[in-house]
Amino acid sequence: MLNDKLKNYLHLHFLVFIAGFTAILGELITISAVPLVWFRMLMAIILISLFVAVTKTKIKLPLKSIAKLSIAGVVIASHWITFFGAIEISNISITLAMFSTGAFFASLIEPIIFKRKIIWYEMLFGFIVIIGVSIITQSEMRYISGILLGIFSAFLSSLFAVLNGKFLEKHQATTISFYEFISGVAFLTIFLMVFYDGFSVEFFQLSTSDYIYLFILASVCTAYAFIASVHVMRYLSPYTVVLTYNLEPIYGIILAIILFPEKEIMSTNFYIGSSIILGVVLLNGILKNKNALKRKKITY
Repeated sequence: MLNDKLKNYLHLHFLVFIAGFTAILGELITISAVPLVWFRMLMAIILISLFVAVTKTKIKLPLKSIAKLSIAGVVIASHWITFFGAIEISNISITLAMFSTGAFFASLIEPIIFKRKIIWYEMLFGFIVIIGVSIITQSEMRYISGILLGIFSAFLSSLFAVLNGKFLEKHQATTISFYEFISGVAFLTIFLMVFYDGFSVEFFQLSTSDYIYLFILASVCTAYAFIASVHVMRYLSPYTVVLTYNLEPIYGIILAIILFPEKEIMSTNFYIGSSIILGVVLLNGILKNKNALKRKKITY
């Protein structure tokens, strides 16, 4: 029998694998990014609403708090649109490599949101990340649009993560997700009506495989992954969780190479640049953990 800590650690790696698999689903689903994200968020909010009803979670909040969460909902919707859009115009490997630059953006956004000083080594790491991106760009200019969109997606992801970190100081994770997803669906509904053809019959006429992949994306990769990650964080240290989630691009790129070898095998420069970026992300997590342990010792 596995002990509880090992079970939760394996569960965590499964969740990271699911996160990496999200990009694979983005490649498999045939509809464009905006409708894809609309279906994902709509299905996810239905599932989360069922979870709220079953668990009797209290979700009532002041209008001011709902307004703030609604802004975050627009941010995460925009992140997912740019993420899947980057996959659409480039490939999974490029998108996930650029997604790793999010740690650099977080180092710039966190001091503003949490009103703390900028950490010097984070800025150094940011410079090294830029070097990694430059190495990738030199040999992958045909994917420049995907590279730029992937970087912007990483920025939005970091902004969302930092905002959520602030919200978690006052609200439950399920409540936060509930309002963010509702606002995301509302934002995308307006967007589709203004910039697309709205909701015609053809909009809902998807292939059976698309509906299956969308349901997996919304249920397993969104609703379940979110709730399960909160559960795992109760038993494992934040360092373990954060550092393990940094493996998401690695899992995703490996899966992409296995499933789509004709499209995902890249140049040597790509793997050199990606290794630099991922190495910096992991080293940043290690240093953050050491600093956190030092602060605990000083406090005690």
